[in-house]
Amino acid sequence: MEMDRRQLADFLRRSRHRLRPREADLPEGRHRRTPGLRREEVAQLAGMSADYVMRLEQARSPQPSTQILAALARALRLTEDERDHLYLLAGHPRPVGRLAGTYVRPSLRYLLDHLRETPAQLIGDLGDLLAMNAMAEALFGCVCTVRGPDRNIVWRWFTDPAVREAYGPEEHEHHSRQAVADLRAAVARRGTDEASATLVTRLRAASEEFTTLWDAHEVAVRRLSRIRVLHPEVGPIVFDYEVLLTPAEDQRLLVFTPPPGSPSVNALGLLDLLGPATAHRSHM
Repeated sequence: MEMDRRQLADFLRRSRHRLRPREADLPEGRHRRTPGLRREEVAQLAGMSADYVMRLEQARSPQPSTQILAALARALRLTEDERDHLYLLAGHPRPVGRLAGTYVRPSLRYLLDHLRETPAQLIGDLGDLLAMNAMAEALFGCVCTVRGPDRNIVWRWFTDPAVREAYGPEEHEHHSRQAVADLRAAVARRGTDEASATLVTRLRAASEEFTTLWDAHEVAVRRLSRIRVLHPEVGPIVFDYEVLLTPAEDQRLLVFTPPPGSPSVNALGLLDLLGPATAHRSHM
């Protein structure tokens, strides 16, 4: 990722001109030639020299560090979108956004409830199953739950043999590698994070298979894939699942759809008629 000095300089100048002194808790003064802040004021707010701010605005500076960018974003009162834009112009990846944790937005719950003919789940970036609709519950049954401390699907995959019964034995290795590679990417995005470190430590202690795959250091973010679920009442159902972004940095919406015109379309209709209770009885 390359630094765009000219666009960075322009964005910093315009952001400084847009910011009113009162918005930065500074006195308005009576002799200002421009409505925005002076370079010296931005430098003071950001804890750096006015000469450095001038060189940035004149596209003469070397690449600023992420610490400098964070200080400038605070000084200029940038929004999250503006801060991300600043980082990208400076040649750095945007910072990790706000994390929702286990909180599920009411709008997402509403969406899940109204996807009545399509299985859908809300998943945390580390694999915590946060919510699912009735069709997803009918599909996965009690081997995939949103309740209890072990609702993490990566943890369940490597520690609970019952979870793997929903997939053909020839597919287990693929699912294992995919789960670990996606978790690797999530842990790297989080940086130093207690939740991810704790999960990885638990998994390494509990599963030799996980440890081997983790040490292989494969990385692949889940976005689109095809899976075959072995439902105990309906039989095998093939799904294309897509991972959709949500407003939170650490949550994803998984939507499972059968390939158009395939036998899985009818199988999904039968699953809808059977409902979640059948799946729970089948796994007890």
